Amino acid sequence: MHVVMTSAGIGRIEDGSVALLDAPYPDPSAVIEATGSLDALAEAKVVRRIPLDGETGLRAPLARPRALWGVGLNYYSKAAQTGRAVPDEPVLYLAGCASVSAPGAAVRLPAEETAQMDYEAEIAVVIGRTLDRAAEDETWSAVAAITAANDMTARDVMKRTGTPALAKSFPGFTPLGASLLGRDEVPDPDMIGVRCLVGGEPRQNSSSADMIFAIPELLARISRYAALRPGDVVLTGTPAGTGQDRDDFLRPGDTVRVEVDGVLPLITRVRA
Repeated sequence: MHVVMTSAGIGRIEDGSVALLDAPYPDPSAVIEATGSLDALAEAKVVRRIPLDGETGLRAPLARPRALWGVGLNYYSKAAQTGRAVPDEPVLYLAGCASVSAPGAAVRLPAEETAQMDYEAEIAVVIGRTLDRAAEDETWSAVAAITAANDMTARDVMKRTGTPALAKSFPGFTPLGASLLGRDEVPDPDMIGVRCLVGGEPRQNSSSADMIFAIPELLARISRYAALRPGDVVLTGTPAGTGQDRDDFLRPGDTVRVEVDGVLPLITRVRA
């Protein structure tokens, strides 16, 4: 199942167009929280079809996640780039859910607080079934879908405060989308590609194969300490190539494009 949220409602992507659905849910988050997956949309009646283009009016498919988890330093390439030791435990944090923004959004650079607004291309995992002290081999089956995320970070705020939640929770700093790909459509969770381009220039190019804590292990480790519930979103880390690695941060007018295999590109613009 490949699903989008549009200004006209929930839709399935079929043959290059969007099939708008007659479904008793306000958005995909509600479907997942109620049923544990996107499968309930498979048999939904198609109301009409619209082109999948710039006029579709895509919205964040997960506009109100129940919790927004993130992990720092989860790619070997990132550890090597920064010269940091590979961690024995995931570096976990929670970000404010009000930071979520839609595909195509213009995110304000909060210049009064940061001169180091950064991009982070990430694979986002949406939980469909509760995970509480789960074994690693149980976790992937509890995933409802994946999508793309740009886990934007104010690097100087992170350094100044030592608090990831403050550096990542500015309004709009967590773009999600542009579509959701159901778990059963993901060929291999250990081979999901993730890329980032800024102004059309390639900056990041990796896959989940380079993760220090693979997705199933990462979910299991989080669930040792906190139960993951349906609708929770886990951002799984970013590879090397961020602005921090290049000492080249985002500026007003920049366009960031995040690509995750199987889902629509997530595009974000930076405004003053």
